[in-house]
Amino acid sequence: MIPLGDDNSQRVHPPIVTITLIVINVLVFFLELGQGSDAQMQMFFQKWCVIPREYALRTDLPPLVPVPYWFTLFTSMFMHGGWMHIIGNMLYLYIFGDNVEDHWGHLRFLVIYILCGIAASLSFIAFNLHSTLPSLGASGAIAGILGAYLVLFPKNQVRVIAFRFFTTLPAYVVLGFWFVLQLISQIGEIGHTAQTSGVAYMAHIGGFITGVIFALVVGRRPGTT
Repeated sequence: MIPLGDDNSQRVHPPIVTITLIVINVLVFFLELGQGSDAQMQMFFQKWCVIPREYALRTDLPPLVPVPYWFTLFTSMFMHGGWMHIIGNMLYLYIFGDNVEDHWGHLRFLVIYILCGIAASLSFIAFNLHSTLPSLGASGAIAGILGAYLVLFPKNQVRVIAFRFFTTLPAYVVLGFWFVLQLISQIGEIGHTAQTSGVAYMAHIGGFITGVIFALVVGRRPGTT
């Protein structure tokens, strides 16, 4: 099920932060591509992505950078492992981010986006504490926005491609299906010493749940009804 767009008829303000986040992610992705060889790119990932083992040891592992290891909680959420990775993430952010940003306001949206990304990484670390594989991508933070969207706009209509057909479904069906798929996929990872799929499903789950909690607790921005 691939989302194509949603109902923006109630949106009032332009999604400045959403667009800015997309631009930053794309710029960082081209920075990755500019690293040259695959070996140089992998070293770049090792420097700036979340390495769970570093958090278990509470120290940086080589190759070292002039920032503490926990700084990767921020940098990793702006990095991607390939074209399909970034295209898929930016598509979801573009479709679902604007209405949530309009609902909360620019600053609150940005803060919660970052907090969801951090919570997503911490969830992944907790379940993969001794892994030295880098975790990267905006999907954990975006999952938080999806969770918030599910709470704030459950009946909003979303245009999707499902089983080769174009159709429109309520958000609770689209996002509920997405979340269940993450749960099933994470269950499939249990018992393995490393990610077998290369996808950090636990980060998606942690980010999504964090977004749901923020939507339930924070509600609307001041001055809206």
